[in-house]
Amino acid sequence: MISKEKILEDVRNIVSVLDEKEGIDITIIDMESTSLMVDYFVIVTGNSDTHMAALRDYVVQYLKSNKIDILSYDKDKGYDWMLIDAANIVVHIFSKEGREFYDLEGLWGYLNKIDTREILS
Repeated sequence: MISKEKILEDVRNIVSVLDEKEGIDITIIDMESTSLMVDYFVIVTGNSDTHMAALRDYVVQYLKSNKIDILSYDKDKGYDWMLIDAANIVVHIFSKEGREFYDLEGLWGYLNKIDTREILS
């Protein structure tokens, strides 16, 4: 079993990668208290199809290089919502329109959000 500290360290590193690659409005939601089998959602917006695909590729590269299992991820581009499922961490990459439409933050708004400024400092 992977420790909570290790999972949170991976979340920090993923957020750092997304921030470095100019991901917009990065949000972390602690999903541990839900019935879903995931510890964290990381949500980010890309400014174009190309940017979204690049964000996906950098996160996938991080996961693979750190030997973190990837259950699935969207491999094409042209979507409003791309998903990377790494079991304990699920990364959601949205277009601006997709993020507004699906509104995961609103859907899971009662859960604890982790301040990305704390993660990045």
